Amino acid sequence: MNLLIIDAQGGGIGKQLVASIRKSLPDLDITAVGTNTTATSAMLKAGADRAATGENAVVVNCRHADVIIGPIGIVIADALLGEITPLMAKAVAQSPAKRLLIPVNHCDNIVVGVNDLNLGRLVQDVITELQEIRSGS
Repeated sequence: MNLLIIDAQGGGIGKQLVASIRKSLPDLDITAVGTNTTATSAMLKAGADRAATGENAVVVNCRHADVIIGPIGIVIADALLGEITPLMAKAVAQSPAKRLLIPVNHCDNIVVGVNDLNLGRLVQDVITELQEIRSGS
């Protein structure tokens, strides 16, 4: 299974995702794409198999991913302080991959009806979902 993790800003969410997935599901192939070099570097240091930066990297890697993981802002143009371009959001939204979106209430995008859970809990929910996807459930 080819995972694509996309993150922006400081890459904190992506870093936690990569580290937790690497620990829990070490056999999965992880590609990390940051909207900036700081985010990319954080995910690569956390254990991603490969990494790239920028709009074109998001577009290209969305074509080949089985699962895309990131904060919900990756499907909203101009989200994450403007780091998600309309082309990036479109590539994620139109990808044939399954999308696991972290409901983070930032930058004027509020997911109504979703409790503010701590990031560790949300990352664990991603791991659980990946295990179910991998087992075919």
